[in-house]
Amino acid sequence: MEGKRILYVTTEMVPYFPENPMSSQALDLPKIMQSSGADVRIFMPRFGAINERRHQLHEVIRLSGMNMIINDLDQPLIIKVASVPGERLQVYFIDNEEYFKRKDIYGENGGLFSDNDERSIFFAKGVLETVKKLNWKPDVVHVMGWMSSLVPLYLKKYYSDDPFFQDAKVVVSLFDNGFEGELDNELVKKLSYDKVEADVKKYLEKPTHLGMIQSSLEYADAIAKGEEIIPEDIKNYIEQQNIPLLDYCSKEQSKEVYKNFYKEDVINSN
Repeated sequence: MEGKRILYVTTEMVPYFPENPMSSQALDLPKIMQSSGADVRIFMPRFGAINERRHQLHEVIRLSGMNMIINDLDQPLIIKVASVPGERLQVYFIDNEEYFKRKDIYGENGGLFSDNDERSIFFAKGVLETVKKLNWKPDVVHVMGWMSSLVPLYLKKYYSDDPFFQDAKVVVSLFDNGFEGELDNELVKKLSYDKVEADVKKYLEKPTHLGMIQSSLEYADAIAKGEEIIPEDIKNYIEQQNIPLLDYCSKEQSKEVYKNFYKEDVINSN
């Protein structure tokens, strides 16, 4: 993996979140790949539950200041950064007062936030615009978590004519971290402002967790199982897809397994 650029986009990560299969892998994989010679960047939302003082987040003025148009409204993009303690890894945080200031992560009182769809759109566009501003062209974009599910769609459709992302390959990791119910049923309409909705409309007219995952897999070059057990409906869906699939492997196996996976099934795939 020497010299290859891997962009990790996750919604949860240790030490900013408690340990779970996704938050742990979101730290472990970048560490492993960086030790193998890859150039790594990590992006996640700056949820209000993340203590900025404790984790020493600070705003990157040269990257902040852009506006993302979401549902025909301008939303300011703020970029913050922090270093993972004891590691040579930096994490970029996508922030916005409207979407990410609240202390709860995905919802409250047992329900989802009504604007989780807009938060997902903002996060996807914010990540890709910031990567462009960094002038850092990724070879692989590895997506984790349902709130990251629109990243492949925007990369492959919104930027389809942009040579910056032309050669980037997409990996989607799957976890057992779904949600009950549906996101806002206007999601497809909101995506239509960016003219990216055509291929995913069939999945997102009723935007369930499965629908969000299906929309990400529509543009995936490869899939990885992030934990042994994933939801049955997703398992059934991926069995019907002709996409390279990496089965779950332990942390101890990850170095060699993922090096070969990225090289053979992702970067060198057609």
